[in-house]
This record gives sequence, C-alpha cells and structure tokens, in this order.
Amino acid sequence: MIKLNLRLPDDLYAKAKGLAAADDRSLNSWLVSLVRRAAEESERRSAPGA
Repeated sequence: MIKLNLRLPDDLYAKAKGLAAADDRSLNSWLVSLVRRAAEESERRSAPGA
C-alpha cells in the first residue's frame, strides 16, 4: 500500500470529513472509495464499445 500526503483547503477538508462521518467511514476510507469509483468510471468510458 502506498502512503500519500494530500493537502486540502480547510473548508474542503471539513466538508469531506463530515461526509465521511455521515457515511460512517474514516476520511481515508471515504477518499479511497471516491478515487476507486472515479477510476472505474473512467475505465468504463474508455472501454471499447462504451
């Protein structure tokens, strides 16, 4: 697993932390799920016949 430092503006951090808590997830887990979903959607859009 890779460690990544991510800098977020204070307001965006607060929003993301709140959304993660509302989803009963850690901020890290919530961000991983968003990146995974975005990557999968990108793969689907670029797949042949899509």
